[in-house]
Amino acid sequence: MSDNKEVSFDAKDHQHLRYNPLRDTWVLVSAHRMKRPWAGQVEKPPEEHIPRYDPGNPLCPGNTRANGKVNSHYDSTYVFENDFPALQPDAPDPASLMPPLCLSLHVFLSKVMCFHPWSDVTLPLMKMHEVVKVIDKWAGLVEELGATYPWVQIFENKGAMMGCSNPHPHCQVWASNFLPNEPALSDRCQRSYYQKHGEPMLQQYARQEAERKERVVVESPDWLAVVPYWATWPYQTLLLPRRHVLRITDLTTEEREGLADIMRRLLTKYDNLFEISFPYSMGWHGAPTGPHLKEDNSHWQLHAHYYPPLLRSAMVKKFMVGYEMLAQEQRDLTPEQAAEKLRNLPEEHYKNRENQEKGGKEKEDGGK
Repeated sequence: MSDNKEVSFDAKDHQHLRYNPLRDTWVLVSAHRMKRPWAGQVEKPPEEHIPRYDPGNPLCPGNTRANGKVNSHYDSTYVFENDFPALQPDAPDPASLMPPLCLSLHVFLSKVMCFHPWSDVTLPLMKMHEVVKVIDKWAGLVEELGATYPWVQIFENKGAMMGCSNPHPHCQVWASNFLPNEPALSDRCQRSYYQKHGEPMLQQYARQEAERKERVVVESPDWLAVVPYWATWPYQTLLLPRRHVLRITDLTTEEREGLADIMRRLLTKYDNLFEISFPYSMGWHGAPTGPHLKEDNSHWQLHAHYYPPLLRSAMVKKFMVGYEMLAQEQRDLTPEQAAEKLRNLPEEHYKNRENQEKGGKEKEDGGK
């Protein structure tokens, strides 16, 4: 006679697989691993006292960069050709030199875009109209470069933990004459779903998440930010418009203002989680451009991915090693747990709160 009791499934305590329809892959969720003691690597806390202007910082207004070029005295966004680009427009095509199993393609253009003239003002600390200018510039670059190039990748690496070598708020924009791996895979998966269901995958997904609420972090009439059901990184989020939008260039004035608002709210929650300037890599995915502008891309839905590395604290990050590199992706807490943590955080930035408290204390001391 067996005395085993039937145990009901609990996502927080039992490992399980979740399907990622954007990549046609699976992620292993092992939330019970968070109960294990941590004796691994502890990162150095990020620098919190960044000077507003540093004469030695090559991204600050009016400063000279490594190649001798001088930045303008910009007071808003600022774009320039990357001085050390991964994509070189004058590089020779290597295809003819490669053996059969070593195929190569030529890639082209790389730009740097500064968000703000001050080094200590990240996106969540910028004013609404300043973030709108960032979005407008993103759209302008996609329109400009997308007239020629099939793919324009906007991405931001924030924080030294994500390999960012400069604390000044900025992103990069790379344009290529081919679809890179991730958007090519996303294109295939979204196209397949659309052909089967007659609706963009991510538009249906946004509606589903908005109804269920359990993975929603922040939302507005036009936008939704969720920890996706298939998230790999601990506090990964997916930012989606509610209506069908192919590219960032298609956003209305109202939607751009709404995007600025929801980005500030989301990134404020990130910073408030561990009360640091939260590191992440983020990027926009939209319908391909260049020659694809003439094609039917109805299967696409504009979206942004945020991939933060932190797991337990400001100094303990998630490592993608071992099983993740050799078998499949794995995460250490459920997306629902991550969404609840983020959702319940205040939308007032901790730095603004500290400044208000400091100002109040100084006023109180001055009155004595």
